[in-house]
Amino acid sequence: MENQTHQPHDSRPDGRQNDQARPVSFTLDYVAYPEGSVLIEMGRTRVLCNVSVREDVPNWMEGKGTGWLTASYALLPRSTRTRSPRETDGLRGRTQEIRRLIGRSLRASVDLQMLGERMLIVDCDVLQADGGTRTASVTGGYVAVALALHRLAADQPALLDALGMPVAAISVGVVDGDVRLDLCYAEDRDAAVDLNLAMTEDGRFIEVQGTAEGPPFSRRIMNRMLDVGQQGIHDLVRRQREALANHEPAM
Repeated sequence: MENQTHQPHDSRPDGRQNDQARPVSFTLDYVAYPEGSVLIEMGRTRVLCNVSVREDVPNWMEGKGTGWLTASYALLPRSTRTRSPRETDGLRGRTQEIRRLIGRSLRASVDLQMLGERMLIVDCDVLQADGGTRTASVTGGYVAVALALHRLAADQPALLDALGMPVAAISVGVVDGDVRLDLCYAEDRDAAVDLNLAMTEDGRFIEVQGTAEGPPFSRRIMNRMLDVGQQGIHDLVRRQREALANHEPAM
């Protein structure tokens, strides 16, 4: 299980190198109405991230002079191989866990004090799932938050200072003894170790979710997974910045 990951591995379903992420693209202003809207595609995974801005905060934050960011997450019916029913009778534990991950990650990219008493609501809806939906939600969610704050700053320039450095997330796993970056569904299903990593642009950790699905794994493997994941996040942040720099606001 101590294999290096820079060599091509013929057993990956799409022929990628072990340390190579899937192709990623961002379609900005995908929906006309939200303050920020981004469709992120990572391989066959597609997540729509919409940001709405409210000029108030939850009751427990009123009068504190600070803002808030919260997130929701949903697998839409037939985003998976079989129909996933809508969660109308309460959220499953997995959904709640993912919502918290997205919210924590994106709050790290916003100065809530600078935001004032307003709230950003980030809705992440999975249109098509092929692994890495939670990490794609974080990565696309940051771009949508940046769009929303840029739009608000057109009338209130000080709000641009509320946008912090980018954050992104990616999965890493051990499959057939190899450390692999950005697992698709087939790899995630068979992984002996599954890890989700969220980080800031400057290399600080927001969240590390790692689980041995089989035998325990070594510190050496853990370190290797973190190194591969950090490089993957570095590349995602570069793509986030490129997408925002090349963006022409919708009229």
